[in-house]
Amino acid sequence: MAFEPPQRLMRALGETERNGAADWLVKLPELVQQVVDLRELTVERVQAPGGRSSLVVLVRQADGTPAVLKLAPPWARPESERAALAHWGGFGAVQLLDGNGGEGVLLLERLHPEMSVRSLPEAKALLEAAGTLRRLWVEPPAGQVFESVAERTGRQAEAMRASASADAEVAPLVDAALAAREELLASAPQARLLHGTFRQSKVLAGERMPWLAVGPDPVVGECAFDLARLVRDRVEDLIASPSGASITRRRVKRLAESLELDQERLRGWTLFRAVESGVRARRVGRPQDAELLLEFAGWL
Repeated sequence: MAFEPPQRLMRALGETERNGAADWLVKLPELVQQVVDLRELTVERVQAPGGRSSLVVLVRQADGTPAVLKLAPPWARPESERAALAHWGGFGAVQLLDGNGGEGVLLLERLHPEMSVRSLPEAKALLEAAGTLRRLWVEPPAGQVFESVAERTGRQAEAMRASASADAEVAPLVDAALAAREELLASAPQARLLHGTFRQSKVLAGERMPWLAVGPDPVVGECAFDLARLVRDRVEDLIASPSGASITRRRVKRLAESLELDQERLRGWTLFRAVESGVRARRVGRPQDAELLLEFAGWL
């Protein structure tokens, strides 16, 4: 199958600085062809702009049923995604159609990629997204294979410290974010299976249910960690608003109350995740994104 991987995917893989990223991209057309032939799939089109860590192909199964074929490199943790989707069983999340898709290969139910919660008015979008997220917060499966919040943020904290030591401008925010992380981990409430990278664009319209989550990078930990990414959705609009800081604080309060979470814990994880994303954006050469995220973090 001859095709060009979406520019968004190629750009994102270039930012990862991972060994093997270029090779994986080169072999991707051959891998897609192998999977399509093995499963007797008919390719409709490659979804663009698509994701930042995987290739998404709209296909039809042998019986004509529409589906989505997703291929991800090992460092995107596709087997962890498979395990989480299997555990959720389609409740609140996209349905896994084949539990034995092969390494890095997922066959999923077809949703409506052109219609995400982000297309709704902001207040409605936050309400629907939060309701979807609540369904995913379940007990982790026995013998779970998922990373913990402490493990994931530990790796991120190391990278943040390295950036702060080389960039005095971000050091105060990094210090505040790391202090918040230490305090939060010292008193963490009961752990749940979390989506890990939840935001409005990760919730698509479906047939079985109005809204279903896609693209998890699952992790086990407290629910406030998962909700924190949703707080900064549409950050560009928040920054552009003269009352962006007060809107952000109200959003933290409203989301925490709607999902019965501690407001200060949500604020702390929102701070950590915003600083981590901003520092990473600065490191890989996305200065505009970094500026927005770090200004947002300063409001917290």
